[in-house]
Amino acid sequence: MNSKTLITLEGSIERISFYNEENHFTIARLKIKGEKDTIPIIGQLFSVTPGEVLKISGYFEQHPKYGRQIRIESYESLIPATLPGIEKYLGSGLVRGIGPEMAKRIVKRFGLSTLEIIEQDIRQLSKVEGVGPKRIAQIKEAWKEQKEIRRIMIFLQGYGVSTGLATKIFKTYGQQAVARIQENPYGLAADIFGVGFLTADRIAQKMGMEKDAPARLQAGLTYILQQKSEEGQVCLPEEELMAETSRQLEVDPDQLQPVLKTLVQKKQLRTRQGETGRVYIFLPYLDLSEEGISQRMGILLQNKPKIDGRTEAIIARVEKTFRLTLSGQQKEAVRKALSQKLLIITGGPGTGKTTIVRSILEIFKQLDRKCILMAPTGRAAKRLSEVTHYPATTIHRGLGYNPKMGGFQKDEGHPLPADLVVIDEASMVDTYLMFNLLRAVPDQAVLILVGDVFQLPSVGPGNVLSDFIQSEKVPVVQLNRIFRQGEGSLIVVNAHRIHQGDLPILAKEDGNREQDFYFLEQEEPEKAARWILELVQDKLPKRYGLDPLQDIQVLTPMYKGVVGAENLNLFLQQHLNKDPRSVQRGTRLFKVGDKVMQLRNNYDKDVFNGDIGRLAKIDQENQEVLVNFDGRFVVYDFAELDDLVLAYAISVHKSQGNEYPAVILPVMIQHFILLQRNLIYTAVTRAKKVVVLVGTKKALAIGIKNNKPQLRYSFLKERLIRLP
Repeated sequence: MNSKTLITLEGSIERISFYNEENHFTIARLKIKGEKDTIPIIGQLFSVTPGEVLKISGYFEQHPKYGRQIRIESYESLIPATLPGIEKYLGSGLVRGIGPEMAKRIVKRFGLSTLEIIEQDIRQLSKVEGVGPKRIAQIKEAWKEQKEIRRIMIFLQGYGVSTGLATKIFKTYGQQAVARIQENPYGLAADIFGVGFLTADRIAQKMGMEKDAPARLQAGLTYILQQKSEEGQVCLPEEELMAETSRQLEVDPDQLQPVLKTLVQKKQLRTRQGETGRVYIFLPYLDLSEEGISQRMGILLQNKPKIDGRTEAIIARVEKTFRLTLSGQQKEAVRKALSQKLLIITGGPGTGKTTIVRSILEIFKQLDRKCILMAPTGRAAKRLSEVTHYPATTIHRGLGYNPKMGGFQKDEGHPLPADLVVIDEASMVDTYLMFNLLRAVPDQAVLILVGDVFQLPSVGPGNVLSDFIQSEKVPVVQLNRIFRQGEGSLIVVNAHRIHQGDLPILAKEDGNREQDFYFLEQEEPEKAARWILELVQDKLPKRYGLDPLQDIQVLTPMYKGVVGAENLNLFLQQHLNKDPRSVQRGTRLFKVGDKVMQLRNNYDKDVFNGDIGRLAKIDQENQEVLVNFDGRFVVYDFAELDDLVLAYAISVHKSQGNEYPAVILPVMIQHFILLQRNLIYTAVTRAKKVVVLVGTKKALAIGIKNNKPQLRYSFLKERLIRLP
């Protein structure tokens, strides 16, 4: 048969060997009508399922390795016409509520009329064992959804939209999806997580929108600010915003000026002028947050706590209770907690922050005052509770966040019921969260922010703790004396050496005692990846009695590359998790038992950016997975799996607020652009028992020498300095 002759065939999808959700490229086996054997087909197929019947047009071609195959030019989906085809089609996970066993029972009962029954008289499914009214309603809704999602996919063909994103679009816009996209494709980027500006822009331009259309330029300016806020920026200088938008949108900067002016007039963007006359552009919520922080700080700093009693006698009593002697710095911190409205306690590991917090809590407890302890993450809150023996919660939970009720329930009108509020890991608190926290602190209460200002700044926008300290408006106790320095322990010592710009002291093999800080020299990334696997799988568990998944965390400076998070996750999953139960999400495979991480704040589920859990269950019938976050089980629809990534290896940024018994950090010369002193310092301070660096001493030296962290634009320090 001539390979260039267009042929048309009908057949059913027997098996899908490969599917790329980003561009829909599919490799599958097609059982051609009237033939015994299957034949490979390749091409763009939008969310087809095993058992689905296709009418395809394409060309035969000869692959040097795989032999004869059909390259698809076009196709249409037909209703499966055989009992095995219908059964496979229904049981493939296409319809929520119907798994393989249920599909078998339904097809046995209704035969070739099965799909017609579901489409036209679904109530008849009640005649099948195990199908009640609730299941019928679920199947009806899912069947309707699938038809609508397929319609959206047909509309979006060629725009590079994945099936998962099409599902999200449907869930957000419903039956109006196509009309909403046609009306304003850029609304996709604003309304739907996972649909970025670039995808929306690609759709808009293919729909005929000009490059310099005002709607495109407005969306582009807003997108750049949002993109930069995700990198930690609260605002951007006007000239930088214009240059970056001009570059990414490929338009002249002069075309952007009137558009920016319009957005500011409509209050969709905000401007602030600095002392030097430089103009900064803000997303409205970040400008409001900074201004709110400044105003609230002005009010709080005017008040003084009403703490009665003899300070020195109280301190002496606490020392007796805990059988310790506080240092001069620690006593200073306690005195300030009793005399100041707001206090920052900062210092590296082992400098006595926990002892100070416990002492202050004891004093307030003796004075019969109400104390509330909070931290940015669940793990940080759990650790705070363990070391203080006092209940602690996440900041979001403490402030009563409820998206259905409009956000944080605690504010000026409904403040926290507390005389003392302690926030641990305060360097992680971003601008928006700090604003809402300060709103909820009652006027009579003392607020203590505890953190390590030398760590990486918050994942979210801003550098709030550092801005507070640099403004010199807030009392600060800077701890620099090391107390927690166990015999032979190098983690604490080396953390301080790294902070000071010195190379760490490396452990030497000593059969008489266990070491806790190692450097393994390896300059080849492929070998470094294999060494990391050996450390996780075998060496550290045997030597320290650690669980490979629970107790050992691989941290990495970057996502790409052989020892970047992306590749290491695939490599470690392949060797550490042999569970056959899995679900494919585009190019990502999730298995039962996988270590996974949440990528964004999801207030409905009460899980937040950086939270790590274990995938406990995959329910193919209901198209859901169950993730265990430290004993709390959270359900994810298959369409929500974009919110999760594997977490065998994570970025150092995402590790903030967490501690792990063991930390492995690749330090390779390939990472030199991202290697910074505070990044290495942050990674080392996440470990409790042992740190292993894998890489080259040259790369380590480059990182420690680089003490110029990425500049974060904010206006908070200027606002605070202006306070009376």
